[in-house]
Amino acid sequence: MNKCGLRFAAAMAVSVGLVLSSASRAADDYKWPKLLVIGAPGTSSGAFASTNGWAPIFQKETGVTVRVIPEDSEPQRYRRLVERKDVAVVSVSAAEMASQMEGVGGYSAIRAEPMRIAWHHNDTPWGWVVAGGSKLKNLADIKQGNVRVTRAIFSPSMAVFVDDALPAFLGMSKEDFAKTVTYVPASSYVENCRSVVEGKSDVAFCSPISSVLSEMEGAPGSIRWLNMPLDDKAGWDGYLKHRPMHVPATIELGVSTARGVAGPTSNFVYAVAADADADFVYNMAKWMHRSYDAYKNTHPLAARMSLKLFRGYLDRTPIPVHEGTVRYLREIGQWSDADDVWNAKAVAQMDAWIAARRAALAEAAANKVEIDFKNPAFVEIVNKHIGPLKVFRSRL
Repeated sequence: MNKCGLRFAAAMAVSVGLVLSSASRAADDYKWPKLLVIGAPGTSSGAFASTNGWAPIFQKETGVTVRVIPEDSEPQRYRRLVERKDVAVVSVSAAEMASQMEGVGGYSAIRAEPMRIAWHHNDTPWGWVVAGGSKLKNLADIKQGNVRVTRAIFSPSMAVFVDDALPAFLGMSKEDFAKTVTYVPASSYVENCRSVVEGKSDVAFCSPISSVLSEMEGAPGSIRWLNMPLDDKAGWDGYLKHRPMHVPATIELGVSTARGVAGPTSNFVYAVAADADADFVYNMAKWMHRSYDAYKNTHPLAARMSLKLFRGYLDRTPIPVHEGTVRYLREIGQWSDADDVWNAKAVAQMDAWIAARRAALAEAAANKVEIDFKNPAFVEIVNKHIGPLKVFRSRL
């Protein structure tokens, strides 16, 4: 190449470099809102504490004033995000988010508004615990009979795991399972878990992050966990019919005896309204990723906000992801054309639920039917509109 050609190439390189540098600065010079309000569960929750862990770092790095508002009422936190719009982001369990979209219970009488995932917040693992010397070596051993299973009478939601989800995973009907095992009632969560080390029961459903499990692990004989193989598609398919928003995963949190064992996980996400500004969500996602090392040690749950964990969750979630987050993930090579396909289906599913619920509210109002989830006439109208729709369910 002659001298003129070399000068031209050098000039072009400088020009391209300036353009790229300018583009990078433009992205980093995003004008943040002066105030960011985040809604979280109550002050005693891990979600509230962990959000307060990273919020000061975000405030220092961006100059944004951050307020983390404790709101124990799930319906109120939802309304503050999508109706009142006095919070921009909420921490919410994916299961609760699905209930909000489907209008479960009291949500049926609240105006239906779509939401999107902005980032992963945390996850709570669950599993089936037995005493260290138990005769049960795997979950299928329960089918042999003469097994005592603790049943949480203090929580109808937890009772579902024993009454319905466990039998379904084992390929048994609820009725046959009840004939095979002996139920041991427990009146509290602690009693439920301790039952296996106290010799009252053979197996109980517990979370390995609970403090009582640390106590149990240190008891004479210690404890073990029964694996729920991730490749047992038929088993998980049955399980998810009763706990559709749980995610099959390998346990990484909690007591050492549980780590490496597969079980269901309940995920929390940071969610935004579907119409949230795309540039805002894009830059939030970018900050969550780029500043992870700065905030990951502020709280144990903050460590669950990594890109790696979020990417793994995206392979399972049925809830749509906001376009701003999608743009950032694609930019860093963490979003594919295949992700576009499932996300489009998730958006369509959510849109269908929102449309059906709005139609139900409109019909009830037009016919002067009291809009109350306890009113049978209103419930009948709702069921007519949502009847054909499929519930949100984790993807296997």
